[in-house]
Amino acid sequence: MIRRIVSALALVWLFGFVWFALFLPQPLGDWRTDGIVVFTGGPKRIDRALDLLADGQAQRLLISGVDRDVRPSELVAEYGRPVALFDCCVVLGHEAVDTRSNGEEVAGWVQRRGYRSLRLVTTDWHMRRARFEVERALPSDIIVVADAVPSRPSFRTLWVEYHKLLLRRLGSLFGI
Repeated sequence: MIRRIVSALALVWLFGFVWFALFLPQPLGDWRTDGIVVFTGGPKRIDRALDLLADGQAQRLLISGVDRDVRPSELVAEYGRPVALFDCCVVLGHEAVDTRSNGEEVAGWVQRRGYRSLRLVTTDWHMRRARFEVERALPSDIIVVADAVPSRPSFRTLWVEYHKLLLRRLGSLFGI
């Protein structure tokens, strides 16, 4: 009996990983939201979010997890965007240090602004855990849409991220 239970759990775990690795979230098309949030830490994430903001897909952009020493002028120079775009519409979030605290930082920003909808931008392999943390921190009536930045993750990246997601979901069940 125990062997069957362990075997069933192993199959669920294995098929879960296969699903996780083969069906990564995709970029979102034309979908206007009140705000855009991007997590730092991966290539092309901030570029994607700035493009969406410049295209009028939202009113404002929060870049969550920015180092305290980074200034808007540095991002203007690095990403080649107009100063006016940063002055009017980009907020640098300096509070987050990991994906969970990204979710908390996003929730505070969304609630202060009274937003009802949010576009989350992060790398495809990171999207499921990022969205889990954001939705966990926000009230259930806030709409969160996922806009994944395509990548070519290694097996190791997928393996580690899948287990981080499993552990985080398990931990949340126990209030951790």
